[in-house]
Amino acid sequence: MLFRFAAALALAALAPAQTPPPRQNTYRPTAGAGAAPRLVSPEIHPDRTVTFRLRAPAANAVTLSLHGSTPMTRDESGVWSVTTGPLEPEIYEYSFTVDGARVLDTANPLLKTGQTVGANLLDLPGTPPRFDQVRDVPHGANHIRTYTSTPLHIRRGLYVYTPPEYDSEPARRFPALYLRHGSGDDESTWSIEGRAGVILENLIAQRKAVPMLIVMTNGDTDRTWSGGSSPQAMDLLARELLTDVIPLIEKNYRVTPNRESRAITGLSMGGGQAFTIGLRNLDTFAWVGEFSSGLLSAADFKLAGHLPGFLEDPAAANRRLKLLYLSCGTEDPRIAGHLDLIDTLKAAGIRHVWYPTPGVHEWKVWRHALADFLPRLFQ
Repeated sequence: MLFRFAAALALAALAPAQTPPPRQNTYRPTAGAGAAPRLVSPEIHPDRTVTFRLRAPAANAVTLSLHGSTPMTRDESGVWSVTTGPLEPEIYEYSFTVDGARVLDTANPLLKTGQTVGANLLDLPGTPPRFDQVRDVPHGANHIRTYTSTPLHIRRGLYVYTPPEYDSEPARRFPALYLRHGSGDDESTWSIEGRAGVILENLIAQRKAVPMLIVMTNGDTDRTWSGGSSPQAMDLLARELLTDVIPLIEKNYRVTPNRESRAITGLSMGGGQAFTIGLRNLDTFAWVGEFSSGLLSAADFKLAGHLPGFLEDPAAANRRLKLLYLSCGTEDPRIAGHLDLIDTLKAAGIRHVWYPTPGVHEWKVWRHALADFLPRLFQ
């Protein structure tokens, strides 16, 4: 039996190998043949008009939401389009409405970020380039870090912008600006829509601002308005900034760890946070600002009650503050409250800078405010 098995193996080894049948390969590169052509949207024309497009063949009605609502028209392929403008060089938010539902422009990867993704961004360049437009200058870098929030007991994120000099001058230490966002935004928004790093590096290239780090944290404790504006939230956010964020920055980055080298400001909800945290902690911050804060603009807001003792010793406030800065859009309903606050500061003899700028409660205003604020710091 064993002999027969061995013989069979030997005969099998001597038999010619069987040729496998030819493989069927029908693939041919088609360069997207049969697929719908890729849309260009938004398309910026030389005269600064802009064409928006959306493929929605089954839709009955599509409109563009950009400074109002503009109907779009459909062609035979099911692509809806509209051309608007000319527009002034600026960063705009827009979206589409399709049969009553809000829809993003999927052809445009530039999005407004924050707690929700509710719009696209249109970046319309200027000639010469806008102050908040990327220019041919030395560029810094954005670092994204996480940390554990001691008061909130969760992991949180922050952005750190380092100027170009941070890499080119490794022995140098830098001041730091702690920059806070508004309601509905998050730690990324000042970098993406606010263009904070771009604005600073353009100013540095013009020798108008001192190189500094910009630290952008999440100023919302529970994704609600009260989570960034209530007294309880303010206390949590102040503790987080002072006990977690600042030590993290001063351990891991070459910053100068004293009050004269720290500034704080923010917009809207974050403006109220910066004003409150900064003025309650003048042993930590010597430069304090706010842009368009609703907290400070309320008809029943009283500075003396919000910051007990601050108005009682204006000489001490003026001695400790290198800068107290306030800004608001001239068409923003919050401006009346800002003017009341300015009157209060004037009556108390507390030095401050007031910078109104054209616009409503919008990013255009806050980018301009930041561009005016930065050159005043650390001089």
